[in-house]
Amino acid sequence: MKKAAETENLFLWTLSKPFPGLREKIKAVRAANPSCRVGFVPTMGFLHEGHASLLEAARKQCDLVVLSIFVNPLQFGPNEDFERYPRDEARDRAIAEQAGTDILFFPQVAEMYPAPTKTVVTVKEVTERLCGASRPGHFDGVATVVTKLFNIVQPDYAFFGLKDAQQVAVIEQMVADLNQPVTIVPCPTLREPDGLAKSSRNVYLNAEERRQAVVLNEALQAAEDQLLGGDGDLTPAELTQTLIRRIQTAPLAVIDYAEVLAYPSLEPVSRLAEAERIIMALAVKFGGTRLIDNRIVTIRP
Repeated sequence: MKKAAETENLFLWTLSKPFPGLREKIKAVRAANPSCRVGFVPTMGFLHEGHASLLEAARKQCDLVVLSIFVNPLQFGPNEDFERYPRDEARDRAIAEQAGTDILFFPQVAEMYPAPTKTVVTVKEVTERLCGASRPGHFDGVATVVTKLFNIVQPDYAFFGLKDAQQVAVIEQMVADLNQPVTIVPCPTLREPDGLAKSSRNVYLNAEERRQAVVLNEALQAAEDQLLGGDGDLTPAELTQTLIRRIQTAPLAVIDYAEVLAYPSLEPVSRLAEAERIIMALAVKFGGTRLIDNRIVTIRP
């Protein structure tokens, strides 16, 4: 996809008073090219190949690609890792440039939340299981900051990785319910050669934790193989037990949840035939590091 303005340097390292400048840049590009498609990739930084794949997807589909980096305090609980969440601004900028980002939006907490927040976006039901059950308030923080970012950037398309498939479902529900004028583009999970889903939190793992963490993908693969090769009487409960048994082969693994639900509603099902698609979702701790992974399978094409 050709960039919206190849002769202009639109790359911004915006650290102060960013909103008017960002909006004016995007407005100017749209004025020069009314058919310009703006793609947006919101992240919390410490970029890796998974984020780069989102930027590449945006580059193929859009004329102008905007990347935001903001570690959002609203989505961290009181005992979670906001302060120690990995950050590397120079590395992030290099990856963003290499991936063809046009505008890098890097607001600070004081700019995003200049006063105590009195308005919170809450998405019901789809947030009540999986990470929503074990991290109360997390998705209120996600929905609120994504709404703010959509209002600031005003993109045509926004790209999210399916590694956090519940987040994608929450955002899609929010966009539909609030008639937000943006198309959500879910993108496949990118993995290490041994199958571990790429995540900024992988850097927290020590060598042995990292070695054992591959059990998440192994468990999902075992359950998917059982599903695709089994008979019609296989139940979600049986798939869940397959997930749990495989994860328990890793001595350091502590299961937060292992569930099989309809997707994207995230409603429980007693029979697989009740859903068009299911998600097999995991959250597992290795030491102080909590990892998530999932597999989405179509039951009825």
